[in-house]
Amino acid sequence: METGTLYVCATPIGNLEDITYRVLECLKSVDLIAAEDTRNSIKLLNHFEIKTPMTAYHEYNKFDKARYLVQEMLNGKNVAIITDAGTPCISDPGEELVRQAAEAGIRITSLPGPAALITALTISALPTRRFAFEAFLPAEKRERERILEELTHETRTMILYEAPHHLKKTLADLAETLGGSRKISLCRELTKKHEEAIRTTISEALARYELEEPRGEYVLVIEGKSWAEQDQEAKDDWAKLSIPEHMQHYLAKGMSEKDAMKAVAKDRGVSKREIYAALKK
Repeated sequence: METGTLYVCATPIGNLEDITYRVLECLKSVDLIAAEDTRNSIKLLNHFEIKTPMTAYHEYNKFDKARYLVQEMLNGKNVAIITDAGTPCISDPGEELVRQAAEAGIRITSLPGPAALITALTISALPTRRFAFEAFLPAEKRERERILEELTHETRTMILYEAPHHLKKTLADLAETLGGSRKISLCRELTKKHEEAIRTTISEALARYELEEPRGEYVLVIEGKSWAEQDQEAKDDWAKLSIPEHMQHYLAKGMSEKDAMKAVAKDRGVSKREIYAALKK
């Protein structure tokens, strides 16, 4: 018996007209749709007159339900997975189903479409060539602190998701770790009538939401640390060592005195002659 296929189908994040013809045809033709919330997805299916059976697949049943769905596909059924909005597997339990399906040798294909992180990035007015997606910050304190610490060194544009009732806390954490002057774009109601991208700084955003209540789901697009800032921080760290201590750092690694002086000069942003003169004092 020929095995079925798993179709990873992106659905609209707000505006229903953003669904693709390919996704519509797929949802109509598969044997079963695995939906994050069937109560939410039935509105989408009804709107497009899709009668395909659904089954709930979400964070709390993803392991057992994935095994069931994999068996259905091994028995020849075609399955489409959809999330509440956007692309499955992006900050979504769909990744577990894809993992199990891949291990079982099932064919997997993705039908591309809307993704909130890409939509927000493109209207943020921040650099788009290099970016890092962190989804929702963890609620657990130690894990959250560790990730925020990692982000302090990030030079790429950063993208986070946040719920309205957690927004002020997250902005406060970002201000403390990244600095209030860092640029940020707060995107909400994406693709909907009242879509908004608030381009500001972290401290100004925090002040804004002390006066008004956040509404809607947010995508936060945050400026990365500049290379110039990173280089200056490195120079400041090296400056805490005396030049002889700095030299010893490289000599202990087996460098020649000449190469060590060159490395020290580069670290400190000065000429090799200055290092030589300081060592001869």
